[in-house]
Amino acid sequence: MTLAGAGLLWMGWTGFNGGSPYAASTDASLAALNTHVCAATSLLTWLALDTVFFGKPSVISAVQGIITGLVCITPAADDTMGMFHTHAIAGTLGGILAGFFAVPKLSRLFYMVPDWQKYIGLAYGLQSGQTSAGFRQMGAQLVGIFFIASLNIVTTSLICMFIKLIVPLRMSEEELGIGDEEVHGEQAYALWADGLRFENSKNNSVFDARADDHHDFPSSFVTKTPTELEMI
Repeated sequence: MTLAGAGLLWMGWTGFNGGSPYAASTDASLAALNTHVCAATSLLTWLALDTVFFGKPSVISAVQGIITGLVCITPAADDTMGMFHTHAIAGTLGGILAGFFAVPKLSRLFYMVPDWQKYIGLAYGLQSGQTSAGFRQMGAQLVGIFFIASLNIVTTSLICMFIKLIVPLRMSEEELGIGDEEVHGEQAYALWADGLRFENSKNNSVFDARADDHHDFPSSFVTKTPTELEMI
């Protein structure tokens, strides 16, 4: 389910970035292409690092890599899930790299203004001798990053302060220890020895229907008739 959700997110992100120019143009095709390239590169990089540090890749790492790549190619993405490394860091890096690698011809297509020469990536500005234009674009990117970060900090703080006047922002330590049952009356995930367990059925001969034959199982498991569920 996690991979399916990440795949849908990746697919939808193509339209998200590709539709940003509001036209079927070169900008749209480049945005869609860059979206796939960045997401795939981030995915492979994340899995490679996972293999180096932990010995093998994991599904969660793959999803994190995909999201990080998608956010990096979309610097204006927000921080809805509160994951600093996949949103703040990747979004900031995307904004900085956009100011560094902004191709002059693509800047002309994007801005559509007569003085498009002012919007040149720092790398190309240094290469062509237009250093001031390159630093100007990089400065604009840094100002935008600072503005977005400041705006989010101020507005989020004000919203949290308002919410705190109505309901507590955090549950007590006791309520946090109980978890989902405290608020919803049930658990979101059935974990081993902590949720649902299927007993023996006529289609499954691995487990015996007698609970006393399974010494490894917790004593809370009791014998049930075939296909019957026991709620722990």
